Amino acid sequence: MKMFEPEIIVTREPELDPKAITVTWIKEGDTLETDLDKLIQDHKLMITPLQRESFLGKAKHLNCSNGEHHYSIQKLTSKEKNNDFFRERTTKFFNELNNNVTTVNLILPCHKDYEEIFTDPDALYQSLIEGIYFGCYRFNRYLSKSEVSTLKVNLVTTSVESTERVLDKTNKVIAGVMLARELANEPANVINPVTFSEKVVKVFTGLPDCTVEIFDETKLKELKMGGILSVGGGSATPPRLAVIRYSHPEAVKSVALVGKGVTFDSGGISIKPAQNMGWMKADMSGAAAVTGAMLNIVNLRLPLNVVAALPLAENMLSGTSYRPGDIVTTYSGKTVEVDNTDAEGRIVLADALWYVSGESPGVILDLATLTGAAAVALGDLAAAVFTHNDELAASLIASGDLTRERLWRMPLWDEYNKQIKSDVADVKNTGGRYGGAITAAKFLEKFVKDSANWAHIDIAGPAIANGSTSYTRTWMTGFGVRLLTNFLGELK
Repeated sequence: MKMFEPEIIVTREPELDPKAITVTWIKEGDTLETDLDKLIQDHKLMITPLQRESFLGKAKHLNCSNGEHHYSIQKLTSKEKNNDFFRERTTKFFNELNNNVTTVNLILPCHKDYEEIFTDPDALYQSLIEGIYFGCYRFNRYLSKSEVSTLKVNLVTTSVESTERVLDKTNKVIAGVMLARELANEPANVINPVTFSEKVVKVFTGLPDCTVEIFDETKLKELKMGGILSVGGGSATPPRLAVIRYSHPEAVKSVALVGKGVTFDSGGISIKPAQNMGWMKADMSGAAAVTGAMLNIVNLRLPLNVVAALPLAENMLSGTSYRPGDIVTTYSGKTVEVDNTDAEGRIVLADALWYVSGESPGVILDLATLTGAAAVALGDLAAAVFTHNDELAASLIASGDLTRERLWRMPLWDEYNKQIKSDVADVKNTGGRYGGAITAAKFLEKFVKDSANWAHIDIAGPAIANGSTSYTRTWMTGFGVRLLTNFLGELK
């Protein structure tokens, strides 16, 4: 499978040569037939009457040529009127691109034709540019034969300066998304707690206003972070806590981000079924998303103070694994009765949440592939968000709607506490079959010193490869990076 590395530039004129293809957009409506006929006439396109009628009737795209140059005409149908249209369609186009193509001219659509969907023109063009990168993405580094070539992509527009500004921002956002996807797609024999932390050091060391600290097992023992140590105790690879700090000189607000970093989850003693266990290499998708978002925060120079804590552990079976029935003392001093060793994510998050809470940030967000219950409830179309703060919930949901990394708010009612009540410890790590995503959130709530400005986002469904869109179908998705970047960019 050939992989394209897009080289995107903004220009006023398309390049017309036999190995180039020009993409243009036609908005569905009363003028669709007239627009198509004018396009055919202006460009002397070779198209049969049957192709024309098919495109006007049901087809979403039409490939044709004028004998010397190739064209792809994309049609927006009424059923597709949402802000994911350009991201989705552009992804699909580049996914299916012929290997012989060297140049693509994308005629940028006019914002006023789509302002009912995109109130902000920058959002339209950013979504389209994201689609280029998503469509070209392949995780194929382990193929013995893989071909990579540069693909020139011309964004053709009269608004060169404003489009270049959007392209620059989008390039920075995509860098974080691709970092998260690369981390989550790597196999667990490559990315483990030690190598993940080494990657963090490599990426962030030397970046402006940024520091990195890695807590090894000696430091974790010194701090009495029993949650991370217990979950990681069964693996030959020791656990880590990676802490990334970014301090902008003009920052007014402070934020803490926490991402679940279980680099492989066998379930431990409470072992998972063999089917699809390989997906559990991506049980660190929360940590991957936070890492990608932190890269974006630094590159975009957001005026914030941010601390990110990544509890990294591998949940394995061995003679040193923690067991059902064990009582774990966490960094907070609170004790946890282990009912099921496969409910390990909340235990490592407990230490990290208490750690960042100690710095009294204005907002605390955690991302985690925490429960299958969240995926059962919402499928792969949305993540579950839990918070007591209505304003915080509304802002996160709005950002998710804009980036198409959608959130659905779930309750945090205190009545669910009885399901995680323990007779032998402060709290039990599971709450039974029903309401599993909620009881997991209630567990985490006990390890946040002030939950008024805290939100937990369970990304178990959309973080894993799924068929909901063209850009999530094959590889781990990097869900949450664009959501966090947008939310924090608005947090002034």
